[in-house]
Amino acid sequence: MYHPYFRGKQFELLTIRELAPLLAESGFVPIVEPVREGLNGLKRALEAVCNAGGKVIVIVNPNYGDHSVDGASISEFLGDEYGDSESVSAGILLSSDMTVEDAVACYTAHEAHNPVLVHAGFTIPKALAARMADRLPSLSHVFLEEHAKILYRRHFESGGGIIIRDGFRKVRNADYPDVEEFSDLHVTYNQLGMDGFGDFLVVGDVYSEGGGPAYAVAIHLTFIDPDNDDVMYIYHFVSDTKDTPADPAGKFAQALRKLIEKLDSGTSHILDTSAIREFRVLHEKGHFPGLGYIKKLSMKHHVETLAQYLR
Repeated sequence: MYHPYFRGKQFELLTIRELAPLLAESGFVPIVEPVREGLNGLKRALEAVCNAGGKVIVIVNPNYGDHSVDGASISEFLGDEYGDSESVSAGILLSSDMTVEDAVACYTAHEAHNPVLVHAGFTIPKALAARMADRLPSLSHVFLEEHAKILYRRHFESGGGIIIRDGFRKVRNADYPDVEEFSDLHVTYNQLGMDGFGDFLVVGDVYSEGGGPAYAVAIHLTFIDPDNDDVMYIYHFVSDTKDTPADPAGKFAQALRKLIEKLDSGTSHILDTSAIREFRVLHEKGHFPGLGYIKKLSMKHHVETLAQYLR
């Protein structure tokens, strides 16, 4: 049903590990695009998902990061560690620079790993559908909405379909509004003829190797508004200080105070998740855990919110 799309940085993989039991229980299937050369963190995340009885899709030909030129080490890793596992599927990323021959070759090389086609800018869908016509009925498809409009998707209607929307609008932290719409796919994916939906959590599809100095600190939290057709919105709690990279701990305290005030107002619609309870503990202790940890809590809250809503 829900397919959160993670890039395989440290805190993304830690989020998967911590959420593995919930992901499995809810029937959520994470998609992981490894972006770091070392695969130990990925291995621990996959072990957590498999031990919990869940499933996961691993992109074997990433667009970004250390494996963007050659994903052979990922393929070798999956073959060595998960050669007979039905829990781990190989995701074939169909990007704009691939030919039909490239796509078929990548599929064939990973046929033993229940391959899933991830449509991400591929430009010749009709030719690929014709080439793989005998396989399409048994294939699953993930469509990145921005790159796979209705005319594109109709070539692959015989297989299952998951639609992924990037609901996170990436701007400078200082420029975020207090609240804005995130997505309605959790409500509308069936009307779109899809079997499930996904997103890039509260990180977005825009990839960067590392953040610059934090002139402003922002905490991003999603919520579902029952008064507006259950559309999901996102709060941006931004620090008051925005003109210097100094004192990230102080700026986090400013943003966290705004979050706690909104929670205590009783009008936020933010669900009480384990991540929210941890934010409260951080506020009580006056502790700054680091920007990566804050992002992990926001991602965790997002998944927990959807799990509660879809239960």
